[in-house]
Amino acid sequence: MPMAEVPVARPAQILIVEDNPADARLVREVMRDSKILNEIHWVPDGVEAMAFLRRQGKYPDAPRPNLMFLDLNMPRKDGREVLREIKSDPDLRRIPVVVMTSSQAEEDIARAYDHHANCYVRKPIDFEQFHSVVKTLENFWFSTVEIPTR
Repeated sequence: MPMAEVPVARPAQILIVEDNPADARLVREVMRDSKILNEIHWVPDGVEAMAFLRRQGKYPDAPRPNLMFLDLNMPRKDGREVLREIKSDPDLRRIPVVVMTSSQAEEDIARAYDHHANCYVRKPIDFEQFHSVVKTLENFWFSTVEIPTR
């Protein structure tokens, strides 16, 4: 009698859109220590983010992210434009987007939610706070809520 196949857990696909390599590295390091199996992808600006999400250019085999960390202030195409494009695209709008930025401007917070950001988080200054915030987000998005798989 054949043994029942055990489903293999697929890693969570996480996309970091961040022009500051140090901030992107911190998120990657925290997520690497995760209990959640994950694959982390990083792009440095909004143009690259949209190419990744649309599987264009050098990203023909890019996976669909289960979660996206998005900075607002980036060169070439800022996070505000990226968020607006993602949430207006029927193929992309279900991707949970965490706006993670240093901006404390009320206008940025309001605009992010107007464009359907799933949450808005200010980047903490020190490593311990940064680590804590990323762990809290990880626990929320991968242990508490259900997110779309496609």
